[in-house]
Amino acid sequence: MSGRQRAPALRQWQPLLQAAQALRELWLYRDLLISLVRRDLAVRYRRSALGFLWSFLNPLLMMLVFYIVFMVVKPQQVRNYQLFVLTGLLAWNFLAGSLSGGVRSITSNANLIEKVYFPREILPLSVVLANLVNFLLSLAVFIPLAWLLGADFSLWTLTLPAVIAVQLVLVLGLALFVSALNVFYRDTEVVLDVALTAWFFLTPVFWQLELLPNRAFGIIDVWRLEYTLNPMATIITDYRYILLYHYPVIRHTLISLAMGLLLLAGGWLFFRRTAPVFVEEV
Repeated sequence: MSGRQRAPALRQWQPLLQAAQALRELWLYRDLLISLVRRDLAVRYRRSALGFLWSFLNPLLMMLVFYIVFMVVKPQQVRNYQLFVLTGLLAWNFLAGSLSGGVRSITSNANLIEKVYFPREILPLSVVLANLVNFLLSLAVFIPLAWLLGADFSLWTLTLPAVIAVQLVLVLGLALFVSALNVFYRDTEVVLDVALTAWFFLTPVFWQLELLPNRAFGIIDVWRLEYTLNPMATIITDYRYILLYHYPVIRHTLISLAMGLLLLAGGWLFFRRTAPVFVEEV
């Protein structure tokens, strides 16, 4: 094969080579990533008397509040409604905390970016991983308590890491995108707050997807749209199925995974293309 023939072939594989190089850089700077994750966790509990114990006590206190409130007020006839709500809240808090912290991850580390080179993806990634640690600690408390309160566990519970991985892909893709966008448009933080509020109420955290009409105005299939266009609806439902009701994960999980992978690829590409000018903009 001549040099002219090899050139198009190399260009065809260039995106994959760039992705491999980016992953290699992240691995080389893994010590920095670990340090930033530790810093984010330490800052969260700085000057706290209980420190990391809050990661365990927070879901305990939340469960106590919901147990008291929803034993008196039962807006829906849902089995284990307290656990039903808490499952949705834990998953949602992982998303909301990662995006709220991730959107500021570049702009709030301007001094670090100006002084030393490192893969800029490490900053939003460290925020997401710190929130993942808190989420896993919360699950470590939630699962035994859920079992004590009557949750049904089965072999499907073993698929929990897969559902967490799907959510992690989704969250990381969004965090990369909003963190880079906020460098150029600082009102991204305000828009994100509003978007998260709207997204929260459109996601079945406190309510069941089954309450949605199959058809609205005889035209729109609202139930199907919620599963297809709102990946968090599927992810939260999966958490409930495998942690509370020993059901298999739903088929729409593949849609959420595909959407998450697209967002991760798009967010990463947008981040990589804009990263070279971060120093000038922050």
